[in-house]
Amino acid sequence: MLTCPTHVPIYFYARPVDLRKSFDGLCGLVESAFGRDVLQGHLFLFVNRRRDRIKALWWQPGGLVIWYLRLEQGTLELPRVTGEQSSVTIDAAQLAMLLAGVPLDQARRRRRMQVAGSV
Repeated sequence: MLTCPTHVPIYFYARPVDLRKSFDGLCGLVESAFGRDVLQGHLFLFVNRRRDRIKALWWQPGGLVIWYLRLEQGTLELPRVTGEQSSVTIDAAQLAMLLAGVPLDQARRRRRMQVAGSV
């Protein structure tokens, strides 16, 4: 199971990618599509055309890491994008739901208790 700290921004590329790309190819895609530097520590997600595979590129101190997930059956449900958007930002909870196969459009966040005076 892929786990990452909750404070890490997660960017999902909404267009299909040739997942034969490795470190250099994905780094180039991050710079051209997201306009971001890979070394900032963000997590970048890419999916193939059939939506049965996903790659994650992440910089950790010491080097780049690639995670690769191939589903045995079924497909990934992608986050919704609007218009000509090529990417969307998701949080760690949405990433966990995406990897677990939870339909993102049916999932709802419930109101949570907050301590008075806290933000």
